Amino acid sequence: MHPNALLDLCAELLRSVLKFDAPADGVVSAFFRKNKALGQRERHALAETTYAVLRQKPLLQSLAQSGSGPLERRLAILAWAGGDAGLKGALKPQEQEWLQQVRQVDLASLAPKLRHNMPEWLAEPLLARLGEEEFWALAASMNEGAPLDLRVNTLKAKREDVQAQLKAAGIDAQTMPYSPWGLRVQGKPALNKLEAFTSGALEVQDEGSQLLALALDAKRSEMVVDFCAGAGGKTLALGAAMRNTGRLYAFDVSGHRLESLKPRLARSGLSNVYPAQIAHERDDRIKRLSGKIDRVLVDAPCSGLGTLRRNPDLKWRQSPQAVAELQVKQRAILDSAARLLKPGGRLVYATCSLLEAENEEIARAFGEAHPDFVPLDAAAVLEKAHVTQAAGLCEQGFIRLWPHRHRVDGFFAAIWERKA
Repeated sequence: MHPNALLDLCAELLRSVLKFDAPADGVVSAFFRKNKALGQRERHALAETTYAVLRQKPLLQSLAQSGSGPLERRLAILAWAGGDAGLKGALKPQEQEWLQQVRQVDLASLAPKLRHNMPEWLAEPLLARLGEEEFWALAASMNEGAPLDLRVNTLKAKREDVQAQLKAAGIDAQTMPYSPWGLRVQGKPALNKLEAFTSGALEVQDEGSQLLALALDAKRSEMVVDFCAGAGGKTLALGAAMRNTGRLYAFDVSGHRLESLKPRLARSGLSNVYPAQIAHERDDRIKRLSGKIDRVLVDAPCSGLGTLRRNPDLKWRQSPQAVAELQVKQRAILDSAARLLKPGGRLVYATCSLLEAENEEIARAFGEAHPDFVPLDAAAVLEKAHVTQAAGLCEQGFIRLWPHRHRVDGFFAAIWERKA
């Protein structure tokens, strides 16, 4: 495709994404299905340019004001990820001159909101929590892409063997710094045709998500519930940790998400998983299991603001009002999930949010309302689960993962045990 046509196509994609009426990854996928003639490199250029715009929208929109022509085309030019050679062939002389002028702007001299590229309602509490130096480190990390994190299915393979298989396929996979199950790959190699993937020995799962499964510490022959299972990444990790014994219930209100679990479950070799769609957190299925469950994981619906490296559109699609509504839901889900636990059972509440409002506030309110649940020290729990450098992953007794510190998505987890 001619570079100018590709740039115009990118502007069209940006026009759709910047409406923020649907998740960006879904809009991009639908756009590629509509434009099937695009090659792999062209798709990569369009997708990466789009995500670059989402990560730095305030900065790029400010810089774009000095140009002319459609705004989306100017944004695409400023964020172009398809290489300078292709871009030069697409630009008119006046556009080339404008781009050179913009590239001479001293970004360090710009207003803070144009450098951190977050809405103020998100930036303010993070700055207050982290302080100036760490806040800017976090902001920089959020404007970077994320690597591909993988979990080895220990029911089928050993980590070193899968690592060797990937190396033989030309993929450099490094062991994760914390999870004993994990491998990390830079870039986005195609895995779906590799034997390690098709055989179920390998799954895509962020390291932070793996640590949540390790914190639950599900044992052989136990009854375990993944309360908000979604597409089942943590469910599969828990099932393998249980060595395919006991009963593992995967509950979710979304039948569509649970459908996504089925092919992954088939690959995994697990037969102890029981997916079930529930109507709400007070569903009759929950009531029937009350007081019978050994371990419950609540990876609660949240703002997802810890995943901005992967989903930068979330910071523009979420709002303080949405977070307040999520808090109500999080409290209700946690209260209902807690009823499942038998005496001596373990409860883990988790989110992939960076905000105290969805994390510490929810955990402390639950603890005050449920004196029969004793908080467990997260560092001690992770050390027992053979997580390396566990103390550095925890704050105030909770798991607290930060993208700039730990090179993972932002995660939080609180852990309790019900009094016997």
